[in-house]
Amino acid sequence: MTRPDALALARAERVDLLALLHDLDEGDWDRPTLCSEWTVRDVVTHVLSFEGVGWGAVLAHGLRRLLPGGGRGPLEGPLGPMDAVNEPPRPRHDPALLVATLAGHLTPTGLTAGFGGRIALTDGLIHQQDLRRPLGRPRTIPAERLRAALSFAMYAPPVGAFRRVRGLRLVATDLDWSHGRGALVTGPGEALLLAAAGRAVALPELEGEGLERLASRMPAA
Repeated sequence: MTRPDALALARAERVDLLALLHDLDEGDWDRPTLCSEWTVRDVVTHVLSFEGVGWGAVLAHGLRRLLPGGGRGPLEGPLGPMDAVNEPPRPRHDPALLVATLAGHLTPTGLTAGFGGRIALTDGLIHQQDLRRPLGRPRTIPAERLRAALSFAMYAPPVGAFRRVRGLRLVATDLDWSHGRGALVTGPGEALLLAAAGRAVALPELEGEGLERLASRMPAA
């Protein structure tokens, strides 16, 4: 079976995100998301901040932060300087700028294109659901995108899924995908992905003898 082109899948995911952003009202941009204390505006800024920034720049910046007066020479992305990969975005960018930036970066480059585009696909897919669920904008995620993101998320350190799903067997009920060994957790692939990424809101959509263990590993509210 030919492995799908993850970079093309990531681009398709960004095209869907762009369509969603075009459909938002002005007030939607400051509504809450599944990311604690992050608004829609914050999540979109996060998704785009490291576009085009290479691994070398990230590593050099990390080393500079360890030196006296660390952090000199901040990383520069399409939205300006940023502090660190996992820190909340600080600038309050205008929605028009965010939409234009996404439109100009539909094909991932730099750090986000890593692992053949799987970083952009997985990060973008999870964060799009972080927006869609609170906004009441559900969708059916194409199976090939969801399957690729699920498989990559199980091992990607920033997602943290490998800690949450240790000792569990995850089985999707709506597509051909499974992972791990141990107590069973079943449900829709999207809910499995979100729960593995620490989104407790997806737990009621899952079932199985391992569900209680998975729930105990969710981040503190």
